[in-house]
Amino acid sequence: MVESWSGLPRALRSDAAFWSVRIVNERTDDHTIRNDVAQPLRIASDRGAMLVAWYGKGAGYAATADLSESGLQAALDIATQRAKACAPVSLIDHTQIARPAQSGAYESPAVAQALPNRREWLERLQQECAAANLGSRIVERTAAMQITHSEQTYLTSDGIRIDQRFRFMLPQMSVTAHAGGVTQTRTLGGDYGTLAQGGVDVLAHFGFDGAGARIADEALQLVAAPNCPSGPRDLLLMPDQMMLQIHESIGHPLELDRILGDERNFAGWSFVKREHFGSYRYGSELLNVTFDPEQRDEAASYAFDDDGTPAKREYLIRDGVLLRPLGGALSQQRARLAGVANSRASSWNRPPIDRMANLNIEPGNSTLDDMIANIENGILMRTNTSWSIDDQRNKFQFGCEYGQLVENGKLTQVVRQPNYRGISASFWRSLVAVGNDATRGVYGTSMCGKGEPMQIIRVGHASPACVFSNVDVFGGA
Repeated sequence: MVESWSGLPRALRSDAAFWSVRIVNERTDDHTIRNDVAQPLRIASDRGAMLVAWYGKGAGYAATADLSESGLQAALDIATQRAKACAPVSLIDHTQIARPAQSGAYESPAVAQALPNRREWLERLQQECAAANLGSRIVERTAAMQITHSEQTYLTSDGIRIDQRFRFMLPQMSVTAHAGGVTQTRTLGGDYGTLAQGGVDVLAHFGFDGAGARIADEALQLVAAPNCPSGPRDLLLMPDQMMLQIHESIGHPLELDRILGDERNFAGWSFVKREHFGSYRYGSELLNVTFDPEQRDEAASYAFDDDGTPAKREYLIRDGVLLRPLGGALSQQRARLAGVANSRASSWNRPPIDRMANLNIEPGNSTLDDMIANIENGILMRTNTSWSIDDQRNKFQFGCEYGQLVENGKLTQVVRQPNYRGISASFWRSLVAVGNDATRGVYGTSMCGKGEPMQIIRVGHASPACVFSNVDVFGGA
């Protein structure tokens, strides 16, 4: 698909000062076993292009599923007309935004590696689903694998060409147990699974083989466990819950278009202000957060964002101090702040907006054993199951699938329905221990929503285990 577009920059015509075309071709295959029964194969495919034109201070967009030369030219004509109409009244001066200046390419790890066929996938999924059948108290078991191939080509009127090929692997495992009027579900990575780029090795990375019996056993532990106690405790969050904590209380608050007010009527804006960058203490001195699209096996790795800006690793928070926002070229021009290459679109029929990509907490020096040993009255929590955060991305309440008390430096009683709450602006300042690289986990999601019209996009989060002091913990209803 990618090679077929080499002549387009010369074939299309516009009197715009600058124009671009971004072509996206995706296919997703879903394989699922539920209660030992193979579900119908689901295949989704989508292909189209977004045309962008700059004329004077204005910009215009037009998307099309017609990838013929005439179809693309018609969309470019519409984008150019819209740019001309916007030019006299545009609040943003597009002549001041740097144009893409570098061609290049990117491929996911093992993107050319042959994958199992459908029969082989179903056999592998069937094995885990069957292994989860630990008795009559197990009432539902699901194992699934979703595979997405995405090819994207970005071309500009200046002759820039960027080709990027991605393969996203999303293994899922869910087991529900019921006993004594109590129902509990345990999953591999949460309700939507966990995402990475790569090949079959992704399953080993997430511990998929052997997960059926392990997750079923933990579901049985939960139905027999007491409810989580309430009160202030030290909180040890494992990486698969740190993923959600990073996402909601660092990622979304630092999106620059949100800080500028663009999201206030949908998913809220942010407690972070433009004047905070460079001085605001976001967390304790142990908190170091990077935007890192260069970790190639993570879910949102790429070489260029969807506006053609080269992507590189940057610190957003260093030693607890807020340094830069998650803002692409357009928002950087608006806010007069340095940002990152995170202008991203969910598909060909959406314009790029500021999105988090791979947003990671850098490892510290503590071992997991040391962190546990230093907690007198605390709780360990794994795997997100619920989330709620206010329209300033500040006050939050999160629930987890699995909890275990930490008493006098030792893990003790398993508890069900563990929840905690806090305020982003102070929660990260209560960070008292950051795990070393051995405690680090890399996770991803395909379900990050933002924008009007809605854009659902893939993001990645890597984090070590972390300890927060004196957190308000409570049990579920």
